[in-house]
Amino acid sequence: MFRKILYPTDFSDTANKAIPFLKQFKDTGTEEVIILHVIDTYRLRIPSIYMPTNLISFIDKMVIEATEKAKKVADVLTDAGIGTRIRIEQGLPFREILRVEDEEDVSIIVIGSHGKSNIEEMFLGSVSENVMRKSKSPVLIVKR
Repeated sequence: MFRKILYPTDFSDTANKAIPFLKQFKDTGTEEVIILHVIDTYRLRIPSIYMPTNLISFIDKMVIEATEKAKKVADVLTDAGIGTRIRIEQGLPFREILRVEDEEDVSIIVIGSHGKSNIEEMFLGSVSENVMRKSKSPVLIVKR
């Protein structure tokens, strides 16, 4: 039923609560989970304390750290018998999530209700809310 799942994550506690749900999808015929982390370069460039060259090296470091964290999630899902793929993107998170949704032709998006910056939206995180409202695929929002 849900052949390909998109799992956008910021590696927060709420995002990690989605992992048990992803494992349960194995029994529904899931072939692959795409683990997506978006480095929010939009916010990094609004008055930044980094000079342009420092910003590039900072982003490179963030990519490496995100890849390492995503590999740990991939290992957990692989051990559960689910195929995985990792994508690290840069930009405005909800826009990148929607772009990847289109590119990958996913069956469902599984996302945490709040990310690391949950102060912005008290009832539902701004990224998850935008994804829920604008995605073409069904969205499973895992609450904190």
